[in-house]
Amino acid sequence: MKVTRREFLKWCGISGVAIGVSPALLPKFAEALEQALAGNPPVIWVQGSGCTGCSVSLLNAVSPDIQDILLKIISLKFHPTVMAAQGETAIDYANEVANKYKGKFFLVVEGAIPTGSHGTFCVVGEKGGKEVTIVDWTKDLAKKAAGVLAFGTCAAYGGLPAAKPNPTNAKGVGDFLKEAGIKTPCINVPGCPPHPDWMAGTIAHTLLYGIPELDEIGRPVLFYGSLVHDNCPYRSYFEEEQFCEHFGETGCRYELGCKGPMSHCDSWKRKWNNGVNWCVDNALCIGCTEPNFWDEFAPLYQPS
Repeated sequence: MKVTRREFLKWCGISGVAIGVSPALLPKFAEALEQALAGNPPVIWVQGSGCTGCSVSLLNAVSPDIQDILLKIISLKFHPTVMAAQGETAIDYANEVANKYKGKFFLVVEGAIPTGSHGTFCVVGEKGGKEVTIVDWTKDLAKKAAGVLAFGTCAAYGGLPAAKPNPTNAKGVGDFLKEAGIKTPCINVPGCPPHPDWMAGTIAHTLLYGIPELDEIGRPVLFYGSLVHDNCPYRSYFEEEQFCEHFGETGCRYELGCKGPMSHCDSWKRKWNNGVNWCVDNALCIGCTEPNFWDEFAPLYQPS
């Protein structure tokens, strides 16, 4: 069974049907994935400077759920948060996978890369009695990977760890690889944290059809191609210049600090918590999918 890219885009919500809403299409998609991805492409997931929120978000995926993602779509070989193994044994295994599947596995990086002090701000393990930093390990793994997925704004653009004064000299993965002369393709999937669909959908598209169309800052257009402000339910109040002074009032929340006019993603239609709500339902957009988050958007509750 073959799933066309058009059907895939419908599954991703591009035609207005978000992931988890089309029961008739999902089994077909899952079956096609199983057939197309026989052998389950290996994935090595490493973590730099971050809060692990991206992993937690993906664990909350609904359709497909995390079990199907791990057992039917990919083969997760290394993940510091969910694996039972630890220490040098785990590091050795990840390196064995990278060497065995050179050019065929995918590297997921969560969190920024702190490059200061020769990388000693983030030591991820030991090898032969010597510290292994996220700086050195990311370089080694990225050179061997078929592609790199930077999950979360910290990994994509530096995020909070790279905020001023940035004492660890943290950087986004793409900039880090570019400075190191590593040409492995890198896809940015920002968000603090990203919606689980953005991560699962990017993985699936990359494995089935190759790297999706990216915008000028490396984000998949199918998830980040729309401006939050253009689709906000309070947009008409903005046009009428009817702004809230306090939460709970009727009107646009721009004067309360909403960053929707500067933010790109499809959270307005995809929503969170299995489609129950999204940021602007209860609060406001903080601009977490943008490369200048945190510095240029803080303080969050003041207009930019």
